[in-house]
Amino acid sequence: QAQLVESGGGLVQPGGSLRLSCAASGLSLDSYAVGWFRQAPGKEREGVSCMGISSSNTFYIDSVKGRFTITRDSAKNTVYLEINSLQPEDTGNYTCAAGIPPPQIMCGHWETWGQGTQVTVSS
Repeated sequence: QAQLVESGGGLVQPGGSLRLSCAASGLSLDSYAVGWFRQAPGKEREGVSCMGISSSNTFYIDSVKGRFTITRDSAKNTVYLEINSLQPEDTGNYTCAAGIPPPQIMCGHWETWGQGTQVTVSS
């Protein structure tokens, strides 16, 4: 059974950093696109970053460009989201998802979702 488990969230002060992990079992992330999503209280879930099946293909929304970095460790079957210069508006439940997008599409067709890890940015 395919499963994704996130970890690494926590309470940090503005300007701090975190590294979120998305560990997979029952599927090889090398064969999937992986996306990171977040949902703030009272808001809809939004996609913040994704990595295509090829690790060289990555995407970030404008508000996180230069602060978030998505990487994949094939040996550990894990995708990471490095978050720097955290801001209060980054607060939310961060979830990862894996999918096999159609040709010519970098990310999408999310099939497997994790449960999420909470990130709270507050002084």
